Amino acid sequence: MTGLPAGTSATTRPLALFDLDNTLIDRLGAFRLWAAEFAAQRGLGEEAVPWMVELDADGSLPMDAFFGLVRERFGLAEPVEVLWAAYRARLPYLVSCPADVLDGLDLLRAAGWAVGIVTNGMADNQTGKLQRTGLADRVDGWAISGAEGVRKPDVRLFEIAARRCGASPASGGWIVGDDPEKDIAGGRDAGLRTIWIDRGVIGGVLADHTVSDARSAIELLIQLN
Repeated sequence: MTGLPAGTSATTRPLALFDLDNTLIDRLGAFRLWAAEFAAQRGLGEEAVPWMVELDADGSLPMDAFFGLVRERFGLAEPVEVLWAAYRARLPYLVSCPADVLDGLDLLRAAGWAVGIVTNGMADNQTGKLQRTGLADRVDGWAISGAEGVRKPDVRLFEIAARRCGASPASGGWIVGDDPEKDIAGGRDAGLRTIWIDRGVIGGVLADHTVSDARSAIELLIQLN
């Protein structure tokens, strides 16, 4: 984790927390790449990929349940734990963060913001994504549910992420994310203002602002400060 920008202090910087999957990185796109690799390596047939993408439900199905159903459908010999561990090891190599988002996070911190990431997921998988994409070097801190033992929308994960950035949700701040419940409702309960990434999945989300992508959210935050 990186230190504070010159001329700022932990007590005066505004706070911006970001979700990881499908906010800063394209988790769904990476999952589709993984599914295609997985199916090709095991000769599962063309129909396997859309079936797995639908089963995954944009990351809403727990992965132990996902791999249990995959193992059953295709008669795979590997235990669920082995399949899941292999997935977690591979996915960080398939995700990417757009260069304009990485640059935007640099600009946000240079503008005096404390920037953090708050994400659900297994610690090895999510940490690998942060490191492989370069995000680990662009933020002040992060909180991963698998490492902390608490998941969004629980306000405690937001509080952990804020503390890692030298801040507190009780002092105000923002959360940027794509999930209406885990990010927007959870962040609001933690005392944060909210920016929803509208990926065209559902509508009618109660957020302070709605944008189409993370770079737009960053530009909005810079304007608001």
